[in-house]
Amino acid sequence: MPVYTLPELPYDYAALEPHISGKIMELHHDKHHLAYVNGANTALEQMEAARDKGDLVWINKLEKDLAFNLGGHANHSAFWENLSPTGGGEPDGALKDQIDKDFGSFAKFKAQFTAVAAGVQGSGWAILAWDSIGERLVIVQLFDQQGNIPMGLTPIILLDCWEHAYYLDYLNVRADYIAAWWNLVNYQDAAARLARAKSQTKGLIIP
Repeated sequence: MPVYTLPELPYDYAALEPHISGKIMELHHDKHHLAYVNGANTALEQMEAARDKGDLVWINKLEKDLAFNLGGHANHSAFWENLSPTGGGEPDGALKDQIDKDFGSFAKFKAQFTAVAAGVQGSGWAILAWDSIGERLVIVQLFDQQGNIPMGLTPIILLDCWEHAYYLDYLNVRADYIAAWWNLVNYQDAAARLARAKSQTKGLIIP
């Protein structure tokens, strides 16, 4: 049986229109995300076969294949939940307080996150994450699906900056896609992710 499976979207394909079209959502979820799920399962199967044969000459390639595809699966699974037809606006409660503490204000956070997303070179993600070591929120770029993220970070809000996430709607104008995405951010989901991250053991990497 497959280890990883494609999750259902928590809304209809067209539910995020006009900000993200139903066609984009269908292709993004049913084609791109599914490809990562299948790729991760294939990598696991090929690793098992290599172990059974005692032939590990390609094991490093398979490890990289797993990291890339599992990253794509994990990132997209959170991304769908981060979006809502009734999203947008500004957060409240503990999430607002933490953003104000770590960035000065929501406006400053939004400006920095937008700049980080616009500045992703090639393919990747902009991510608001909880740093379990510094016990604060940070904004980072994730290259491709798995590169350049420090250990100890838990994603809270993710924005897919790969062209497949927006090209049909916004062509090569990523700035318009980012501006539209702010209308869909599910701050309730983000607040729940922050609460779970904070509940984990302090200093997961450094005691």
